[in-house]
Amino acid sequence: MISRSLLLIDADPAVHQQLAKLLQRDDRSIQDAYDGPEALALLRRSPCDLVLAGRGRNGFDNLKLLRRVRAMLPQTKVIVTGDADPMNVVRAIQDRAYSYFHKPLTTQPVADVVQQALDAESWQDDIRILSARPEWITLDIRCKLPAAERVTQFLRELLADLTPLTREDIAASFRELLLNGIEHGAKSDPRKRVRASILRTARSVIVHVHDPGKGFSLDLLPHAAISNPDDSPVRHVEFRQEHGQRPGGFGILMARNMVDELLYNERGNAALFVKYLKRR
Repeated sequence: MISRSLLLIDADPAVHQQLAKLLQRDDRSIQDAYDGPEALALLRRSPCDLVLAGRGRNGFDNLKLLRRVRAMLPQTKVIVTGDADPMNVVRAIQDRAYSYFHKPLTTQPVADVVQQALDAESWQDDIRILSARPEWITLDIRCKLPAAERVTQFLRELLADLTPLTREDIAASFRELLLNGIEHGAKSDPRKRVRASILRTARSVIVHVHDPGKGFSLDLLPHAAISNPDDSPVRHVEFRQEHGQRPGGFGILMARNMVDELLYNERGNAALFVKYLKRR
């Protein structure tokens, strides 16, 4: 059994208790730090596999800590926890955080991302940020499933001010289109990349995903539920099993049901959807 080491940083002892209870496993060791200098001293003595970086005592900035850890230990993954602030999320992506969660923390998603981070290899260049304005973010994403999961979590955080239902409709639609681009456009080739833009206006969220594939026709998608004949509503499931593809195929159908507008370009290798926001 390979032991993994985690460092929890936060000024609040209650956060340490919550995370320790959530993340403790037989194959993990967990250390606690309550401010930045203490955390950095621990890391100099004993590098770890994963850091969960919240705000430290005396207002020590978790994003500053992220940059210090990345400079000292480039292989160490850092998950940032903090405010529901789109600009902080953008900065975390720029500084190559593994993920970001706003407080109060949602326990199961944090546990899932921690496990994914501990399992991840060659992750540092999976997400590049090309446009870093909170209202217009463009990302260049390596064609790997873990990269898609990471970007989807960043998207949730960028939209943290929306209602949970609206946020999850957008996140789920984005994830499915991104996975389609990775699996069917790029053939899951990690040497290739998908480009995604998330635009926020006063009344809508617009998402554009462009994959490196040759494209497709919406009339010729045997792996997708949207192409099932009326007399065979699960035909795409059989097709995916026959061709060794992951369970799924509901992406386009799901997206059409969860967003307000969905468009594909002529080649079929780019999709754009719009979700209109209700005024509060």
